[in-house]
Amino acid sequence: MAMADIVHLRLSRDHAAAAGAIHRRAVATIPGYPVDLHSAAEFTAFYRDTVLAECTVWGGFEDGLLRGHIAIRPSWIDHLYVDPDAHSRQIGTGLLTLAKAQQTELRLRTFQANAGARRFYERHGFEVESMTDGDSNEEKMPGICYVWMR
Repeated sequence: MAMADIVHLRLSRDHAAAAGAIHRRAVATIPGYPVDLHSAAEFTAFYRDTVLAECTVWGGFEDGLLRGHIAIRPSWIDHLYVDPDAHSRQIGTGLLTLAKAQQTELRLRTFQANAGARRFYERHGFEVESMTDGDSNEEKMPGICYVWMR
């Protein structure tokens, strides 16, 4: 499926449940991720009350269904998740392209165990800025901070 088949729209609080569900499904594919850390209702509340309130969030829609989203704020990508059933359709690439067009530099964090995300970000010009041992995140999983500069 080509990127032209994906429509990008700004998300509202009405999209909290769908965005939270994508986030929850996506992190469940990361080796070692504690999937029982938060319920589906907690993911929805997090998106409704925090992510959509504090970030500009764009969604990638395919046939009217939200397939992925990116939450950005100045110089940061807070979240970029694509439904695992919709990988390899250029949804993440399209969302990342939107963010890069709006910023001159971007940082983001991901888990060291998330090999697919690491390959994706490195393929799109992000470089490792620092590594963490996991003490500072609630999942207690080692992380990576990436940086991209235009």
